[in-house]
Amino acid sequence: MAANNRSANLNVQHRKGFVLAWVFGMVALLLAPAAIATKYDVNAPTGTHEGEDVAQPIEFPHNIHVKDNGINCMYCHTYARRSKVAGIPPTSKCMGCHKVIATDKPRIKKLTEFWTNKTPPPWKKVHDLPDFVHFTHEIHLKKLVFDRDFPVENVKEVCAFCHGELENMTVAKKVKPLNMGFCVGCHIANKELGAPGDCWKCHK
Repeated sequence: MAANNRSANLNVQHRKGFVLAWVFGMVALLLAPAAIATKYDVNAPTGTHEGEDVAQPIEFPHNIHVKDNGINCMYCHTYARRSKVAGIPPTSKCMGCHKVIATDKPRIKKLTEFWTNKTPPPWKKVHDLPDFVHFTHEIHLKKLVFDRDFPVENVKEVCAFCHGELENMTVAKKVKPLNMGFCVGCHIANKELGAPGDCWKCHK
């Protein structure tokens, strides 16, 4: 009789353990999508633009640097995370690698010539906005990457919202319209995430 009671108690404990494990498992499954949603639910802006290659003093190959060598966008464009503009890297940053890497390539020889002459290459702007539009890289990266715990190593996916997939380009070209409709559409699509709708946020 005592053996039967012990067996019954063990069965009850096993059932309780199973039920608790099932409950915790279901809670974890329900909470996981919510946690993921808070990080990766940004709606990318829509729209395309037929851009042309802008002639540059040196044909900088984004595909080799970003795709082949896995260099993070913010390594070269260091101002993006802390100022309005992304910034063009100083020649010293380029030469930090190219004093020893690919020194026999025509592009690098041209770069070295600028460096030796203490003259920065006259890069031309590709993604330009009117002067009356106030856009800041810092705020967008803060809201879309750092505040949302988006993996910094994948920041190129966020940059591609406005700049296109530069990892598949050589010389950068404009492939997104970057007009008011493009920006407003993105803010409307992401208003639940805090994207402002106030005109004065962009027009100051």
